[in-house]
Amino acid sequence: MKKILIYEPFFFLLFGCFHLHRIWALADRVAYADFWLGVLEEKGPFYYTLMGVLALLCLLGIFTFVQNIHHNFWWRWIYLFGGAYVLFDIFAIAADLKFWHQLLLLMFDTSAAYWNVLWSIFILLGAFAFLLGIFLFHQRNQQKKTPL
Repeated sequence: MKKILIYEPFFFLLFGCFHLHRIWALADRVAYADFWLGVLEEKGPFYYTLMGVLALLCLLGIFTFVQNIHHNFWWRWIYLFGGAYVLFDIFAIAADLKFWHQLLLLMFDTSAAYWNVLWSIFILLGAFAFLLGIFLFHQRNQQKKTPL
């Protein structure tokens, strides 16, 4: 039987909030870009804590997907593809891959014409993840009420 695990709604709520914070990018381009480029360049305790939490969540999601390979919900595919992307992103930043660094610089170019479109896509992704987390909380509560 398919079962929504206790941490799954939290997974999507956390990733949703992480992406929704990018509303800041639309409100103040320079402050947003300065903050995140500073975090990425400095690689201090905040950076390592954030990357560690994101990596652990992605690994947990991928493990959940693999553990339930024959009876996954549709949204668990997000664990596999989204988790693989985030893990690659963390690796590319940590390994200082030049092409990835250039991509990040383009993403944080405050004069770019695509700025609002780019960050709006991330915000929409965050809204989707957050709403999915709420939906999963509701579904999990329904599962707990339903007798086996």
